[in-house]
Amino acid sequence: MDTLLLPTDFSATAQNAARYALQLAEQLSVKKIVLYHSYEIPVTIDPMVPGIQMLEVDTLKEESEHGLAKFRSDLLPFSKNVLIEIFNEYGDLAEGLDDVCNKVKADIVVMGITGGGALEEKLIGSNAVSVAKHTHTPVIIVPAGCSFTRIEEIMLTSDFDRKDSKVPVELVRKIVQETKAKLFVFAIEDDPEEYEDDTTHSAEDYALHRLLNDLSPEFHFSENANFTEAVNDFASEYGIDLVITIAKKQGFFGSLFSESHTKQLAFHSQVPVMVIHE
Repeated sequence: MDTLLLPTDFSATAQNAARYALQLAEQLSVKKIVLYHSYEIPVTIDPMVPGIQMLEVDTLKEESEHGLAKFRSDLLPFSKNVLIEIFNEYGDLAEGLDDVCNKVKADIVVMGITGGGALEEKLIGSNAVSVAKHTHTPVIIVPAGCSFTRIEEIMLTSDFDRKDSKVPVELVRKIVQETKAKLFVFAIEDDPEEYEDDTTHSAEDYALHRLLNDLSPEFHFSENANFTEAVNDFASEYGIDLVITIAKKQGFFGSLFSESHTKQLAFHSQVPVMVIHE
């Protein structure tokens, strides 16, 4: 991997994500981190007054550039052999990030997230969750206060659909091989009674086993209906350093990102979560 993209709003959460990104870059031998900031005209500006609007854009651009320069300066003493560049532009962060990833040739996006109360999560959400929803480049969401630990154990959450061969195994394989981590594949069994009379019920039944066989993964099942609790319990027990979850095309964002396992996990995971798309 050559480039990490680090969107920032210059907050403490973003600074923590930057520290994580620098150490991740060292483990992955990443050559470059691009600090990115997007800016938009506040909705309070009157669109009927274009002169004021243009002045506001110029001011926002200048403030953005100044903020990025300072942020870069603060990170340089810790960057070691990683090049740090800055990039900013006018636009919406989430909806424009795919284009930005293409421009800077980003392999991974790294962002921080601040866990909030139920009302904040339901109504406000998070830039990180929104970015993960719209962006097809893998996004690593770093929990607030989470410090970097070398990635040696990776957990892939799966629904273990026996007919599902659409998992983006190359992305999973790439991160596992480049980190040299052990892979655990984890699933919740919604209806364990479904398999009571199934004597062949095992990991070998699933397409995912065949797709990932060369990585020698361990397969684990849980009957805990609380997805986030089950993931956190497993992550704690097995010393997981990174959770990978897959965004499915069919109905994923219509349901999962409004009341989703993935959104809940993003807000409440104890370790960083990587979201990748089918």
